[in-house]
Amino acid sequence: MAHECPGAAGVTRPLRLHDDADLELNDTADYYDVKSLGLGGAFLDELEQGFAMIREHPDAAAEVAPGVRRLVLAKFPLSIIYAPLTDVIRVLAIAHQRQKPYYWRGRS
Repeated sequence: MAHECPGAAGVTRPLRLHDDADLELNDTADYYDVKSLGLGGAFLDELEQGFAMIREHPDAAAEVAPGVRRLVLAKFPLSIIYAPLTDVIRVLAIAHQRQKPYYWRGRS
């Protein structure tokens, strides 16, 4: 089951991660922790800030495909790829900016 990050009740849509995005999140946090103790936590903190921004302003990030947006993280070379739907915000990928573009296209 995908990871869920609920927003404030009645104010924002819940944010749900695709299973592969959830794996990317965990793998990336682990990678940064191995690279430098505490860096994984800093990554997760910035990711949570990104999730909060997306919940508050789901249409503010750049559209990269029809119905799909990308929020670039400030301190890490990663982006949150997401689809703001009617009743939920679906996170499709936690994508490294140097990876093959659009590798996440088959996800929904």
